Amino acid sequence: MDVTLLYFADCPNWKVADGHLAEVARELPDVTITRQLVSTPEDAARVGFHGSPSILVDGVDVFAQPEDDPGGRVGLSCRVYQTPDGPAGSPTLSQLRAVMTRG
Repeated sequence: MDVTLLYFADCPNWKVADGHLAEVARELPDVTITRQLVSTPEDAARVGFHGSPSILVDGVDVFAQPEDDPGGRVGLSCRVYQTPDGPAGSPTLSQLRAVMTRG
């Protein structure tokens, strides 16, 4: 499984997501994590970046919302995730584990 963490440097939340991804990857030997810096609005448009952090599993944004369609709003902003504890800047460890162990 290929997991890509898309982020931009000014968003602190990507580091939380990165730590959670690393923890889940230790449990799943077939996971490869790639970090991809998105640094310009042009980069954001090219990759369909809906905010930092964005997590792609085998090329699919696993937390995409209906408004995140390819023609939707993209740009350099921090992303908000709905978690069991309310809105947060990163998915929880449990949410990541759930999407990475589907199948």
